[in-house]
Amino acid sequence: MPTAWTIFSRTCTFLRKKKASHHTTKSKTTLNFPFFIARRYLLSKRKKNFINVISIISVISVAIISAAIIIVLSIFNGLGDLLHVINNSFDPEIKIEASAGKTFEVDQKLIKKIKDVPGVKIVTEVIEDYAYARYNDATQVVKVKGVSDNFVDQDRIPKESIVEGELLLKKNGAPRALVGYGVRSTLSIALEQDFFALQLYGVKSLRGGATMDPSKMYTQKSILPGGVFSIIQSFDENYVIVPLEFAKELLSYKNRRTSLEIKMTNGANPETVEDALQDVLGKDFLVLNGEEQHQDLYRVLKLEKLFASVAAILLLVIGSINIYFSLMMLALDKKRDITILAAMGADGRLLKKIFITEGILIAAIGTGSGLLFGGLILLLQQQFSLVSMGMNTAVVDGYPVKMLFSDFFYVFSVMAVVTLLISSRPAALASRFASVQNL
Repeated sequence: MPTAWTIFSRTCTFLRKKKASHHTTKSKTTLNFPFFIARRYLLSKRKKNFINVISIISVISVAIISAAIIIVLSIFNGLGDLLHVINNSFDPEIKIEASAGKTFEVDQKLIKKIKDVPGVKIVTEVIEDYAYARYNDATQVVKVKGVSDNFVDQDRIPKESIVEGELLLKKNGAPRALVGYGVRSTLSIALEQDFFALQLYGVKSLRGGATMDPSKMYTQKSILPGGVFSIIQSFDENYVIVPLEFAKELLSYKNRRTSLEIKMTNGANPETVEDALQDVLGKDFLVLNGEEQHQDLYRVLKLEKLFASVAAILLLVIGSINIYFSLMMLALDKKRDITILAAMGADGRLLKKIFITEGILIAAIGTGSGLLFGGLILLLQQQFSLVSMGMNTAVVDGYPVKMLFSDFFYVFSVMAVVTLLISSRPAALASRFASVQNL
């Protein structure tokens, strides 16, 4: 820690240089002087005391908080990208639904109208509803998804996601079911055995009136499982994919469908195709892109990141409290130095700059090292997947993270603003400590 005499001698040298320098370099030298004093207070190797310890603790606390914040924000970014990848692997590029109600009538005229839109390659008819599944003695409520034969041509289920059996909906003319890995586990389905078929029960609509005959309240059909897919837990534990005709008979949908799923031609612009389909179909239909199909989910994720950003500000404020007390104690300890500087011509504004610069140095070193450390952890996670997802997914093994420059800039900017605000009070008090009694 520099002594009063050291500061006195260096200040004299500074003042001599200040008088000899040209007017154009005067402002630059004046700005460098507060930095010189603040750096000496913070990084002096000659003397260590309790104030230095507090300053070091302040740097460490700011570094830890900055690292934690950038990691959390990067995790939210990674989760967003992961959701897009997962949903895009199972969901269609464009989905058409009824704007009111659950189902709508589909005929060849409507299909042709959609196929005539530039950019549309495949139109898959879909019936999706809940059913009661039974295999041997095991039972489960599943979501049956009936799809037309061209569903496989959409390449929506990657071949690497088929963990057992084959990716097919018909074999030798007979219908086959693709079941999720979770459904297979719950029902203990054995694909290598044809002794037991998967029995599905669909509830009938009783619009014509109630009946006392339980057999007329549901439809039962049997189908052999042909393959098991594994994409992500929420899909694996619920879905059974069957041919469209099978689902139409099971669920009594006739010519009604719950949606139409579109695959675009290579190079087609999604926004252009979406707008064109909406113009052709009119307001009776909703044309949804990949993100709009899970609008609520993505909205929740964005809100969570927003709350995390607000929490980051609060954490940075908490971390900067150490800087506040460090500057307050430094101002009390340096009353003698402040008096000498004031006697040699340093005004209140210059004294304030010294302590504000001290706070900025602490914040900059802490935030910079914290962001560097956090970025290193994120790089290691990206390369080596140190932390596992802890869930069944064929997409990624490690927890997803994605670093954005905007997040680093956000953390650094918030810390800079908070530091300036919190350093102003100790700096103002320090500028009033100049007194002959302190010599």
